[in-house]
Amino acid sequence: MNGVQYLKKYLPGLLALFMGGCVGLPRGVEPVAGFELERYLGTWYEIARLDHSFERGLERVTADYSLRDDGGVRVINRGYSTEKSSWQQAEGKAYFVGAESEGYLKVSFFGPFYGAYIVFELDRQNYGYAFVCGPDTSYLWLLSRTPAVDEELVARFEKKAEERGFDTTKLIYVKQ
Repeated sequence: MNGVQYLKKYLPGLLALFMGGCVGLPRGVEPVAGFELERYLGTWYEIARLDHSFERGLERVTADYSLRDDGGVRVINRGYSTEKSSWQQAEGKAYFVGAESEGYLKVSFFGPFYGAYIVFELDRQNYGYAFVCGPDTSYLWLLSRTPAVDEELVARFEKKAEERGFDTTKLIYVKQ
């Protein structure tokens, strides 16, 4: 997919997310404290998500985080479209909203528009999984360092998300 095709397909959904500096916190969501960016960097597999146009129909979705020269975080989201039989990729940038020890960042894939990226639960010991949301309860992800997780973690994710007002009946479990 070339840049123009990508923009036509994904711009409406991404603009909805990022318009107006949507970096607020959903009610009941608190970013994790003691966040260590160096440990968070690397590849994460998307286990579950709420549906959005910019990821619709994608399987084998990963997010790769690395340091940028300006101190921010390079974000590369990648997934396979079975409909188009091709890989789709978007590159963005992220920066901390407040303290670097808090799992609360803002991310942009298009110019000056940023959306919240909030890590609200994290495997502290191994950084093996993360529960992540956006600026409201329509954005939610379960990320893992491995392409599969056990049912206990999925149940924990669903419970924590539901307690915070997310509609877990609409979760999509990603084929990896």
